[in-house]
Amino acid sequence: MQDCIFCKIVRREIPAEIVYEDEGVMVFKDINPVAPVHLLVIPKKHIPTFFDLQEEDVSVLGRVQLAAARVAAKMNLEKGFRLVSNCREDAGQLVFHLHYHLLGGRPFGWPPG
Repeated sequence: MQDCIFCKIVRREIPAEIVYEDEGVMVFKDINPVAPVHLLVIPKKHIPTFFDLQEEDVSVLGRVQLAAARVAAKMNLEKGFRLVSNCREDAGQLVFHLHYHLLGGRPFGWPPG
């Protein structure tokens, strides 16, 4: 999608501090971190929400999960991390490009909110 901020980051039209990238996934630092480690893990393919996923996207989600685990290990988050995704407005989704927040570097409580 042309106006999607995450698609613009993937196309390098908007700068981001990228910490991991492969052919289908990009991971970059959140500009408003809520934890010592706060990264956004996105598929490069534009998928607005979980409700927009198709059968052919199953491998995309697997690649995103694997990238999150690799980056968490690289960031020394062996004690634990949280991987969160918000779907639509009531859950707090602000950017309509499927993404996960990888949070770590401090203890987290439960329930989250």
